[in-house]
Amino acid sequence: MLYWFIGAAAVLAALVYYLHFENTSLKTTRYSVSFDSLPQGFDGLTVAQISDYHNTQSAALNRRLREAVRSAKPDVIALTGDLIDRRRTDTDTAIRLARDLCETAPVYYVCGNHDTVSAERDALLVRLTEAGVHVLINEKTALQNGADGICIAGIDDPARAPEWEIGSEVVRRELSQLSLDARQFTILLSHRPEAFAVYAQQGVQLVLAGHAHGGQIRLPFVGGLFAPVQGMFPKFTCGVFRQDRTTMVVSRGVGNSGFPFRVHNRPELVVVTLTLKKS
Repeated sequence: MLYWFIGAAAVLAALVYYLHFENTSLKTTRYSVSFDSLPQGFDGLTVAQISDYHNTQSAALNRRLREAVRSAKPDVIALTGDLIDRRRTDTDTAIRLARDLCETAPVYYVCGNHDTVSAERDALLVRLTEAGVHVLINEKTALQNGADGICIAGIDDPARAPEWEIGSEVVRRELSQLSLDARQFTILLSHRPEAFAVYAQQGVQLVLAGHAHGGQIRLPFVGGLFAPVQGMFPKFTCGVFRQDRTTMVVSRGVGNSGFPFRVHNRPELVVVTLTLKKS
């Protein structure tokens, strides 16, 4: 009986350690994506992407995230939604992160579903703007490097749309309203990876998305187990996806929400380097 108890305690201790490690040990994932349409002046542009922060409370994870962003030396930082969590909203934590990030590089932000439906949404957007963040709610802005320019655009999350509307249709309408110039290289920030086909139809060159939390539980040789909207064994949970002239990078995100644990799915900082494809 004693040996059984010791064994069970050892297994439990190992499980607790594993879950703690999986949920607080940040991984930096680096991608290099090439485009023949990228202006010469932006060859080598580096974007650090943070998604699904969910006002993370872990001091260790917050410290590692800040250190990793500084070490990446990004030219631009993209926050692709769910900076706060509607179930346990802590705007102060999110704003502290935003202020720190603004000291490293220009920061661009779009809402996720949690940000959108939260009662703190309007206050959050005001405080982010005051902190120096470029809030892109169905807006676009230009980045210039000498004579060369690219567009950074962001669309609102469809979480507040009427129930009879399909999320992808909302995304399509929002993109149409942006009137993106097909001749200009565009980086689109959007929380929702499941609308990839819509982004590709619009001809956006690069999309940065999150929302799927990496599938929350990742199974060897299978991938993510579940993602919102996509359901079981979702396709778009992390990594790089391509369709026609559009490339989408999906972040596994940093925090957790309804399901409190990540399994085989560490928090992630994504660092994307854009390169000009050589002819």
